[in-house]
Amino acid sequence: MKRDSYKNMSIDELWTIYEEIISILEPKIETEKLKLERRLAELRLAPAGEFHGDDRPERRPYPKVHPKYRNPDRPVETWSGRGKQPRWVSALLQSGRNIEDLRVHRLAG
Repeated sequence: MKRDSYKNMSIDELWTIYEEIISILEPKIETEKLKLERRLAELRLAPAGEFHGDDRPERRPYPKVHPKYRNPDRPVETWSGRGKQPRWVSALLQSGRNIEDLRVHRLAG
């Protein structure tokens, strides 16, 4: 059927077509759902390394990394020097500041 023919149909005719399509789709969707659920169950039973569901090993604890740089304008903003530079570091460097100007000076202890 062409789209234009649907536009000319009454609500009752369209509703009948809708119910017919739903009656065809529901069993197909249910069959697909069962297939996917069986496949998921197979993957969960797969040997380690093939699939990591909820049984992943715990992450190794990493030591706390102390901040190496501090924003002089907002001292609560710090950066350890690892990962992507925060925006405040980039902005201060672009304004002519040196990265060493931002370094946190720790007392030997």
